Amino acid sequence: MKNRRFYLDLVHMLGFLPRNTSLYRLAFIPKSAQQKNPSGNHLNNERLEYLGDAVLDAIVANHLFNRYPEGDEGFMTKLRARIVKRKNLDYLAIKIGIPALIDPVVANGSKSKHIYGNALEALIGAIYLDRGYWAAKKFFERKILKRHIDLVQLAQKDPDYKSRIIEWTQKNRVEITFESKEEHPSGSKVPSFVSVILLNGEEKGTGRGDSKKEAEQQASKVTLKSIHTV
Repeated sequence: MKNRRFYLDLVHMLGFLPRNTSLYRLAFIPKSAQQKNPSGNHLNNERLEYLGDAVLDAIVANHLFNRYPEGDEGFMTKLRARIVKRKNLDYLAIKIGIPALIDPVVANGSKSKHIYGNALEALIGAIYLDRGYWAAKKFFERKILKRHIDLVQLAQKDPDYKSRIIEWTQKNRVEITFESKEEHPSGSKVPSFVSVILLNGEEKGTGRGDSKKEAEQQASKVTLKSIHTV
């Protein structure tokens, strides 16, 4: 009866039928459980957690790469870090019901503050081994990302003006284009940069700076003011 309940809860969480149930059972055994197999080897989710961590990074990076075609490396790296940080993974694990699949005695006796987030990473690792990368990606995007992660809110926490204008255009379905060029003022050996932002083909903000990045930041700040979001 206990095994059947675990299986039904697991299927409900995953949204598909698992092939190798033992992988998923292992995903919910934290190191603190001190369980061993008949050969005396420890049974816990550490290895699955390690694998799931790498797979999750790839899934989130791929999603952000496609979602933000104008996003630079810095913006996407910061956003990915906010999504996969340990505290957030703990929250997401609770939202999808992982605590119900971990032995309450073990959970209560664990010294780890992140037992649920660790289990979520291990779960991603288990899905990857059981059904492959695309199944793990589909699970995370459909069951977690779309339901429990507000990318708009996460991006708005960033004081980076370029990040904010990119997120605003995504939210409001506006096409954004950055047009940047290098200038060489007369009498100066040091180049300067100018950046223009177009929203749906209409010029909205211009910025200047000693680097392309600085010029884009200034142009983004001006653009945000023009649409009354600063």
